[in-house]
Amino acid sequence: MKTVNMHEAKTHLSRLVEDAVRGEPFLIARAGKPVVRVEVIADAPPPRIGFLAGAFTVPDDFDRMGADEIRAMFEGEAPA
Repeated sequence: MKTVNMHEAKTHLSRLVEDAVRGEPFLIARAGKPVVRVEVIADAPPPRIGFLAGAFTVPDDFDRMGADEIRAMFEGEAPA
């Protein structure tokens, strides 16, 4: 297992974490003595993408909703 000093860990943290995710854990040492082990979390919960699928619908004209009222406000007219 690779050991890096604190300064190197701060400088290259993103690369080191990517290595750990690929299965290469590492140790961070202070004054030459290992103090922390960094490794991937094997039982991390999956992302919650799509957990509201089917719970609501978005209208086809969503990007145009309220356009007349917004235009009127920008042009200084009273809302209809």
